[in-house]
Amino acid sequence: MLTHKQIWRALDVLAARSGLSVSALARKAGLDATAFNPSKRHTANGTRLRWPSTESIAKVLAAAGISFEEFAALASGGRPGTRAVPLIGLAQAGSGGFFDDAGYPTGTGWDEVRFPGFDGSRAYALEIAGDSMEPVFRDGDRIVVAPDETVRPGDRVVVRTRDGEVMAKELRRMSGKTVELASLNPDYPDRTLERREIDWIARIVWASQ
Repeated sequence: MLTHKQIWRALDVLAARSGLSVSALARKAGLDATAFNPSKRHTANGTRLRWPSTESIAKVLAAAGISFEEFAALASGGRPGTRAVPLIGLAQAGSGGFFDDAGYPTGTGWDEVRFPGFDGSRAYALEIAGDSMEPVFRDGDRIVVAPDETVRPGDRVVVRTRDGEVMAKELRRMSGKTVELASLNPDYPDRTLERREIDWIARIVWASQ
């Protein structure tokens, strides 16, 4: 049986692995930003433990793209099952001829990275270069993207333009004609692209920092 402490630890670990604070993880799951704060883990006088609700955990798992079994592995201090995916540098991602029409890398001979918790068959990893995605993603961080996953406003995504520009942004809005992207680094501008300018867009499902 999982303990109160283990459940809260798993939420902390899950947030860290997603490159988020626990408040940001709660918001991403559609919950109040304070839902997982330390003050919510005990009663006001500190004498009684509080548990996160089943509904809130379910929403977090859906937002993070992991199963309950993988969450339980985090809670117990173990490692969820891992899988190897191709690892590509941003410079390679921006070069021509490396991706199919769906945004998945083609060919063989890629380096590999292992990551926990995602069952998608067409995920791959990108290695961040430069400071344009700080403070969320830093130079040398590795992110896993899933071209098969549906993207929604609020998701962090990787976008490749037909001109070969590759960027990690937050999807703000997507219409039939345009895609609005919020910059992760306030020193860099937000972007609005025509749909016809975009080669592919893929949801970020995991980050290693």
